[in-house]
Amino acid sequence: MSFGGQTPTIVVLKEGTDTSQGRGQTISNINACIAVQDTLRPTLGPMGSDVLVVDPNGKATISNDGATILGLLDVVHPAARILVDISKSQDAEVGDGTSSVTILAGELMREAKQFVEENVPVETIIKGYRKALRLAISYIKEIAVTIDKSDPEKFRGLLQRCAATAMSSKIVNANSEFFTKMVVDAVMTLDQDDLNIKLIGIKKVLGGSIEDTLFVDGTAFKKTFSYAGFEQQPKKFEDPKIVCLDVELELKAEKDNAEVRVDTVSDYQAVVDAEWKIILDKLEAIEATGAQVVLSKLPIGDLATQFFADRDIFCAGRVSNEDMNRVLAAVGGQLQSTTSDIHEEHLGTCKHFEERQVGGERFNLFTGCPKASTCTLILRGGSEQFIAEVERSLHDAIMVVKRAVKNNVVVAGGGACEMAVSKYLRETSKTIRGKEQLIIAAFARALEVIPRQLCENAGFDSIDVLNLLRMKQYQGDVWAGVDFSTGSVGNNYERFVWEPSLVKTNALQAATEAACIVLSVDETIKNEESAPPPQGMPMPR
Repeated sequence: MSFGGQTPTIVVLKEGTDTSQGRGQTISNINACIAVQDTLRPTLGPMGSDVLVVDPNGKATISNDGATILGLLDVVHPAARILVDISKSQDAEVGDGTSSVTILAGELMREAKQFVEENVPVETIIKGYRKALRLAISYIKEIAVTIDKSDPEKFRGLLQRCAATAMSSKIVNANSEFFTKMVVDAVMTLDQDDLNIKLIGIKKVLGGSIEDTLFVDGTAFKKTFSYAGFEQQPKKFEDPKIVCLDVELELKAEKDNAEVRVDTVSDYQAVVDAEWKIILDKLEAIEATGAQVVLSKLPIGDLATQFFADRDIFCAGRVSNEDMNRVLAAVGGQLQSTTSDIHEEHLGTCKHFEERQVGGERFNLFTGCPKASTCTLILRGGSEQFIAEVERSLHDAIMVVKRAVKNNVVVAGGGACEMAVSKYLRETSKTIRGKEQLIIAAFARALEVIPRQLCENAGFDSIDVLNLLRMKQYQGDVWAGVDFSTGSVGNNYERFVWEPSLVKTNALQAATEAACIVLSVDETIKNEESAPPPQGMPMPR
């Protein structure tokens, strides 16, 4: 139906909705991602700088971990948020390479930008990038080195080198020799079938030097809230029996509006006696088990604390869920939700229990545990920000060692792997006809951003070093990378700068997928935010 020969205007979206589309929108999205990449560029590598982020509440965080920085930044651009997500996924999956994956994704988009501006179809760019990714992954698998697990000492050396490489760009780099042994010990204490890193407890105690950090081959947690009578309890046991409860051991006040009507004083006394009998029966049942250490997730009140103190039993209530799980994993036994049916097989044990002063805190330490599938690191340092960054650094190293245990295939770091793949893609692209040749060559150029940025952050001449790297690669030195000790190039495999190949392959896959997603978006629809009602006007129901 026509209206006076004119086509009627059809309104589909709410008035005020912002719509942007076309090549200009794609380029705008690419520019936003490049801006995020520029934020993380200075943090890459052993000579990378730290970033100080202050949140709206004034809390300051100092870090050079890509996932941590991007998580603290309030990135509002929807396309740039994709880089935040891939950094988090890299942290969750591998633990290391969070800055690399973001920088790689940004560089892939920077290289794609020139093709978009020249009206090359986006589908052609995406197809070329995905083909380049397949070629890169297959080449990494081809050149990666498998380490023999049969010799425990040699394999342990491999793990320490991977941990040292992961910590080379962290705040603990100067103390890496001290921490690499600790990190490898921590991972090797876990059950080698599932390697659940949640069983590695990390506690923080302000004060002392970084090398006052303790490794507890067992489990440890801070002294919990305690009542009068706690100091009368013994603080050290050899081969104690340990019972772990999910039971409340205190007299509870009556609930609000509760009412008990009694006719005589004796009736009131019977109510009071019943309350006391309930809790005393629980305490006597626990004592009858022969346990010398009583732990509970729920509160242990003053009556129970004094009861245990009189019988030379140690108790701790309000133990957190994570700490209780680690205790159970270390000492054995089972968590009990009642005190009426506890048998010998429900109890755990360890060689030594002690309450010890660590800095300004007191810790309960369980060592010499029969299961030995958990451990605890008690970190020391001069400031909260410093200890928090040490924790993040150790987490990355622990994740890298875990991946190396599960997948004992390594490549050389320091930009060597990226340069080797770049050279391979350049040569392969010459055998491909059409626009894909240019796109695969652009992918190869993008990979060079890692060694180039490593050089710039270290103050080296990136042009000279990259030219040397290309020359070494074409001479057949696959593991030629940036040598930070000489400011030139060297064989990073022989220098034991090793990384699990999974770190590289996962970073390449995530970066390529992020670039392809951003390139495939050519329209953004942003709904107008609803304005708050005028002051004094009630909100609509």
